[in-house]
Amino acid sequence: MEFPTYRPRRLRRTPALRALIRENALSATELIYPLFVKFGNGKRDEISSMPGVFQMTLDQLPAEIDELKRLGIPAVILFGLPDVKDEAGSGAFAEDGIVQQAIRAIKAHDPEFMVITDVCMCEYTSHGHCGALDEHGCVINDVTLEMLASTAVSHAEAGADMVAPSDMMDGRVAAIRAALDAEGYTEVPIMAYSAKYASAYYGPFREAADSTPAFGDRRAYQMDPANGEEALRETALDIDEGADIVMVKPALAYMDVIRRVKDEFGYPTCAYNVSGEYAMVKAAAGNGWIDEKRVVLETLTAFKRAGADMIITYHAKDAARWLKEGE
Repeated sequence: MEFPTYRPRRLRRTPALRALIRENALSATELIYPLFVKFGNGKRDEISSMPGVFQMTLDQLPAEIDELKRLGIPAVILFGLPDVKDEAGSGAFAEDGIVQQAIRAIKAHDPEFMVITDVCMCEYTSHGHCGALDEHGCVINDVTLEMLASTAVSHAEAGADMVAPSDMMDGRVAAIRAALDAEGYTEVPIMAYSAKYASAYYGPFREAADSTPAFGDRRAYQMDPANGEEALRETALDIDEGADIVMVKPALAYMDVIRRVKDEFGYPTCAYNVSGEYAMVKAAAGNGWIDEKRVVLETLTAFKRAGADMIITYHAKDAARWLKEGE
């Protein structure tokens, strides 16, 4: 029997050969860790649906940042839990709001550590939707833009390195860019949640951020999971409006969208490995059904292969530890 001249298995024979031809490499420097911050003192409360992820008070942040630095993780994205919610979501843009205080606490402890802030209203409104509502309970797009712009500016004033609008309102990147520039924050970049789908994978996040809508859902402003072309249109709009980084959320069921966005625009692209994706892995690993380390690293590497330049993930700490072990 004749064999082909090229035998792919030749280059799979040893770890050194496999490493030599590896096309994608995962690094802790590409990971962003989400933090949930709340008022109070001395609290670090584990989220029941997300083992290993916590809601924490401001006094817990210095130790958290030190741990992330030791692991080589360069950035966090902040989500706030206000002590009071109202129709206007005023806690989102209050000078002494929870995220604003968290930014200052982190920067006081380590001025060089990168702080990204989620810009949205759902955690702060009494109704749980991502903006101001009309008499029919629908989000009013253009009024909400003003709220989002005020929130982004308040984050920049507190010292945020980057803002990340996640609301999916039309025109929000342009509104935020204009507001930041008008206040002198021309160097603060925007990471836009450009293709954010109305996904069932967000379930555990509702508990983590206490952001479940009081009625209805968010399908009138987040994207239909069936659509791919729409993601390209949304991303194009955000780039035209001044986005510096674009994002696809969720990541696991949308790797085709990550690839298409990267191929179409060549822009810095973030994948958000969301709460439900994390919870499923944790549950399966807890039952002994999967090898957690291998599944996590394989999944994060797949996001890189799909085109992601950076990954927001609740697995960041574990992944960074495992990567260090493999060095």
